[in-house]
Amino acid sequence: MKPLYRQFLFSSSLFYAAVFPLILLILVSSCEPLATDFPDIEGAHYYYAATTHPVPDTFSVIRVMTWNIRFGAGRIPWFGDACGDRVILTEDEVYGSLQAIADKINEVKPDVLLLQEVDINSKRSGYIDELQWILDNTYFNYAAYGSQWKAQFIPSDGLGRMDEANAILSRWKISDAERIQLAIRTDQDKLTRYFYERCCIVTGRIEIPYVKNLYALNIHASAFATDDTKEKHIIQFKDELDKINGEGGWFVAGGDMNTLPPGSDSTDYCIEDMCPGESFHHSYDDPFHKDGSDYTPEKHWLDALYATYQCAVPPEVYKTNQVRYFSHTTRGTHFWDRTLDYLFTNYHWVENSVVTHQDATKQSDHAPVSVLFVLPK
Repeated sequence: MKPLYRQFLFSSSLFYAAVFPLILLILVSSCEPLATDFPDIEGAHYYYAATTHPVPDTFSVIRVMTWNIRFGAGRIPWFGDACGDRVILTEDEVYGSLQAIADKINEVKPDVLLLQEVDINSKRSGYIDELQWILDNTYFNYAAYGSQWKAQFIPSDGLGRMDEANAILSRWKISDAERIQLAIRTDQDKLTRYFYERCCIVTGRIEIPYVKNLYALNIHASAFATDDTKEKHIIQFKDELDKINGEGGWFVAGGDMNTLPPGSDSTDYCIEDMCPGESFHHSYDDPFHKDGSDYTPEKHWLDALYATYQCAVPPEVYKTNQVRYFSHTTRGTHFWDRTLDYLFTNYHWVENSVVTHQDATKQSDHAPVSVLFVLPK
């Protein structure tokens, strides 16, 4: 789930009056824009581990995992989520969280890893290149990333510089990596939209010997849009999968889709996500629902994906024991209370091999999800 960032920090008329002229001056005089906009498709950035690690010569299955790592914040009560008040983390806090993340990765040992909310060079996380650190402290050899939220300077709450990414990590070389721009929210004023995130898909070909045309795709869909942006993201994601499938390729795909599986018993989490001083579900409340917490209108948004491709947790399996597959909570002291994280393929998962690693309660507000994938012959 993407932090709300106080929807998004620019709602006050006092802010506009005091800061907007300064922002305009900086925008006009700066050689580079304060916030980065992206083309529809561009090449992703490649990363390499400092030390190359050997890969087994023979294998018939690999483990794929997805994990939103909350930019190395662990369960610290950050101001944008979990009703916290922290904005800038210390290096020690971030490195401690990254070590716990790396320990879990090294324990599970996925071969292909989809990470969301990886900071590359952000003030909030001590300007640590988290992707390079994870590469150098695990057994992965290669990575590719695309920025999800990039700005030289965000003029609110001390956020400053931001570069948050979606990344694919692999034991094998990644080629043809691309960043695919997703739909931009239309429910924000222009200034807010200018500094806000740009959701994206990152895709790349995994160069496993004797396996042709195997792609990995990583998505982080919008969490707080009140328009149809999230639905557009899910449709765009399926379109990319359809394209690979139609060209005879294979894929492992997923990420943080910020919506619930079809058939979920509970679809409204406004009360669970409510912060002190907030009120929802009363006739006098405006808004009636907390943005990003009521999934009721989204009940069928994943139907087409489930109908076309193999989900690591099939709907009939999910419905028999929903709690077992919960992977997210906004409350740092509570157990997971909903499922937002997914893996799909157009080939075969090993039956009953999916694990939602719910013991990883301290590393992030999302639990990692992994599954064994049968390599196409």
